[in-house]
Amino acid sequence: VQLQASGGGLVQTGGSLRISCAATGFTLDNYDIGWFRQAPGKEREGVSSISSSDGSTYYAESVKGRFTISRDNAKNSVYLQMSSLKPEDTAVYYCVAGGGFGTKWYGLPPADYYDYWGQGTLVTVSS
Repeated sequence: VQLQASGGGLVQTGGSLRISCAATGFTLDNYDIGWFRQAPGKEREGVSSISSSDGSTYYAESVKGRFTISRDNAKNSVYLQMSSLKPEDTAVYYCVAGGGFGTKWYGLPPADYYDYWGQGTLVTVSS
C-alpha cells in the first residue's frame, strides 16, 4: 500500500506546476483524498481535499483560486494543479487518503483523518 507523489520541482514566481500522486496496492475510489504541505520551519498544513462521496473540493484560504485538486479513479491518481505560485508556496507536498466509504467530512479534514500518506514531493518557488 503506497502513495507515490511526483512532479515537484523549481518554478518561478507566477508560474504553474502540476503535482501527481499515484496509489498502488489499494484503490482510491472510495477514499477522500487530499494534499498537505510543510514548509521549512513551519507546521504542516492542509492544502486541499476532494470528497469521495460527492466530489466536493475544499481549499485552504491561502491557495483558494490558485490551486485545483482533481482525481482520476481510472488511473488511481490524484493531482494538484498549482498556478500563480508564490515563494510562500515553497514546501514539501504530501498526498493523503483516508475516510470516505460513505462518510463525508465538510471542509478540510485534519491530518489524523487520513490513513495513508505519500512520501512527499518538493516544490520550490523562486522569487
